[in-house]
Amino acid sequence: MKDSHGVVIIFNPDLPSHVKEIEMWYSCFVQQQQLLENQCLLIAHHKPGTAGDVENLTLPSPLNRLSLVHSSLEEDPEDVRMEFVKFLKTITNLVNESRDREEMLIIN
Repeated sequence: MKDSHGVVIIFNPDLPSHVKEIEMWYSCFVQQQQLLENQCLLIAHHKPGTAGDVENLTLPSPLNRLSLVHSSLEEDPEDVRMEFVKFLKTITNLVNESRDREEMLIIN
């Protein structure tokens, strides 16, 4: 957890216990590490044939403010890949900006 720059939490939205578990993971890996909301990606993975009610998935606060991707690798794996690449670009940009600020502080 120490010095992490981003967190991906994958859960099964069809299991109510998973929603409680992701609250704990969010607390440990995001809040305690003081990461920003855009440094966390939630992936609601649906098992084959259990797409569930994607439209009506409600997450408790503060999870409801995070980027949420619904995945079903049988139906559309490319969407998950694109969202993950976008998330990695965000993390890379944040790390580069942080490094640049630190370098400027050293120079000045």
